[in-house]
Amino acid sequence: MRSVSPQAAPNRLREVGKESNDSAEWRMRQDLAAAHRLANMHGLSEGIFNHLTCAVPGKDDRYLQIPFGLHWSEITASCFLEVSYEGKVLSGEGEAERSGFCIHAPIHKLNPEAVCVMHTHMPFASALARLEDPTIKPIGQTECILMKEVVYDMHYSGPAFDPAEGERLAGILGKKKVMIMANHGALTAGRSVAEAYEKLYYLERVAQVQIYAMWTGQKLHHLPEPVVEKTMNMTGGPMYGGKPNWDHHFAALKRMLDRREPDYRD
Repeated sequence: MRSVSPQAAPNRLREVGKESNDSAEWRMRQDLAAAHRLANMHGLSEGIFNHLTCAVPGKDDRYLQIPFGLHWSEITASCFLEVSYEGKVLSGEGEAERSGFCIHAPIHKLNPEAVCVMHTHMPFASALARLEDPTIKPIGQTECILMKEVVYDMHYSGPAFDPAEGERLAGILGKKKVMIMANHGALTAGRSVAEAYEKLYYLERVAQVQIYAMWTGQKLHHLPEPVVEKTMNMTGGPMYGGKPNWDHHFAALKRMLDRREPDYRD
């Protein structure tokens, strides 16, 4: 296994085709930059740590990751490193954080549907992950919709500094989209940045509401099983304009960013 080390490209902007707004990679870079800014805005980030990554479109041997040390509020489309699944920085300037590589590269490599993978220590989901029973309870509509997508990793053995940990997590995640990681945090995956961010956003909302409900000290009101099943089977809801809800949601969030922090597209 080669170590993750910097290998700057002569002109990474030319490589991804910044001049061409219809480049699939450039659009993905902009979406991934937007996700970092939004996660910071929504309180889902943790300083310079945690990781949001994407497999590079049209290539099956690399993914995008920010250089270590950047705050999520300053991420732009051009700043991403291209990191191989073997751990070599193929383009960009800076170093790829080791645990990000060890978690994300194996998941991208082993699950082609995990185009975007997001791992955070966001507060409410992380608080839920610290409980002896971290499961999401069927106490509301959003909870039931998300429950169908969730798996639980109940084994924490320390920071992920070996790709074997990412392989283990990939096996637990399978084709699901959300993972609550005991004593650790959360992870989401999607076929796009929009889908992965939608899962991340609503996982934190679900955890927040459940913890608030638990704080009252009153008994939680569980929905009847037939209602839970009905709601779970309606995951995704109707399509508007031929697009899933997360595409509309993420587009709206990017419009907000375009007004407030348009430099994420640079």
